[in-house]
Amino acid sequence: MPRAKPPAPTLVLLVRHGQTPTTGAVLPGRAPGLHLADAGTAQAAKVAERIGALHSGGSAKRRIAAVYASPLERTRETAAPIAKACGTRVRIDKGLLECDFGEWTGAELKALMKLPEWTTVQRNPSSFRFPGGESFPEMQVRITSAIARLCERHRGETVVAVSHADHIKAAAAAALGTHLDLFQRVVVSPCSVTAIAYGAGGPVVLAVNSTGDDLSRLVPS
Repeated sequence: MPRAKPPAPTLVLLVRHGQTPTTGAVLPGRAPGLHLADAGTAQAAKVAERIGALHSGGSAKRRIAAVYASPLERTRETAAPIAKACGTRVRIDKGLLECDFGEWTGAELKALMKLPEWTTVQRNPSSFRFPGGESFPEMQVRITSAIARLCERHRGETVVAVSHADHIKAAAAAALGTHLDLFQRVVVSPCSVTAIAYGAGGPVVLAVNSTGDDLSRLVPS
């Protein structure tokens, strides 16, 4: 008998939210009320145009089946124009939520960088738990589990998941088979796209931190 053809992979486009007034200065975490800055709104419009072009580009398998976002305002505001460009609505998934930074929530990064724990965060994050919050391994399990649910729900389709920098870096590291202690080497800019195809043979990373490329060119080599 001929061997059964494996199912088509699910393409997940992981999008970091746009720039906020505190990007690069404060660790906002899950604190509510942080919205996109004007620059972030412009970035969201640009990434929506890129993903919208992929959606309407003629290939049925590249049409966006769903747009998901974490519950925070900055991700929902980034996801809104993407969903509009794809003729759908934003769905909320708590698995995409920012890491729980506990007592570090709202702290200035320049102050955190002076702490001895900061070296651990950068060089050995797998051993670190934010005081009163989440550990990096817990965060990685949460984002990879969320992606697995989306892939199960949208087999062979293309979905967008708007999340946060560390989440996307951790997801990319897991897909690449890279130890979590090295995930800080991955750069994920505001409104960048990290594209990963999840198939029967395992994940294939098609792009990381893509900010201007034609997304229709994302195919396995």
